[in-house]
Amino acid sequence: MDHQALTSPIDVPAFREKILRHMPKTVAFTSKKAASLFYGKPTRAIALGRQPSLEGFPDVFVLASPSGAASGSWSVQPWQELADWIKGIP
Repeated sequence: MDHQALTSPIDVPAFREKILRHMPKTVAFTSKKAASLFYGKPTRAIALGRQPSLEGFPDVFVLASPSGAASGSWSVQPWQELADWIKGIP
């Protein structure tokens, strides 16, 4: 859960550097809180689904949390959007 996993300091610059070094096709957050830390925005400002492109960075998706604690707000839509996007990767 976010309140447990995100209690340690989060090194966003190191995360970005690792992503740029390894350049995966996409990055997917299963936590709006983690995405908010990455983007430096409040959680309420983070939408589910594909995020606006960041030049020179892989595509980023924010997915509905698979945690049972989030079952009341879970949606298959952002997961399906990611799956459809992955299917289109050459």
